[in-house]
Amino acid sequence: MYCLKPEVLSSWEELGRLLADVFLEIPSTGAPYDKSHALSRILDEVLPIFTQQDYQIRILVEVLAQLIYKATIKGPNDLAVSYFVPCSTWKLSGQTWQMLFHQGTSCEPFDVFSNNMQ
Repeated sequence: MYCLKPEVLSSWEELGRLLADVFLEIPSTGAPYDKSHALSRILDEVLPIFTQQDYQIRILVEVLAQLIYKATIKGPNDLAVSYFVPCSTWKLSGQTWQMLFHQGTSCEPFDVFSNNMQ
């Protein structure tokens, strides 16, 4: 998925274009944050390794879509891989899809397709 690529996650410009001004994320810690917080983390963040698979896209209305998929994450200091099901809401703004909301829910481990490693 485009938004999980290291070159996007580490680029203020790319991530800024991808996230809507009203963006809100609720991470596993439960402490929500907005676009400015997401962008401020770029300089200090060491990127984790993600996998993603089994995408489901639901068109809610013509310019609004929901994306649900399975993913894993392993941070640079983590001993184990975490499994979760992310859900994000996207809005078409002109010619660009922007993420409005994102939340990842922890789940039981699942088989990871080998070609999904980043």
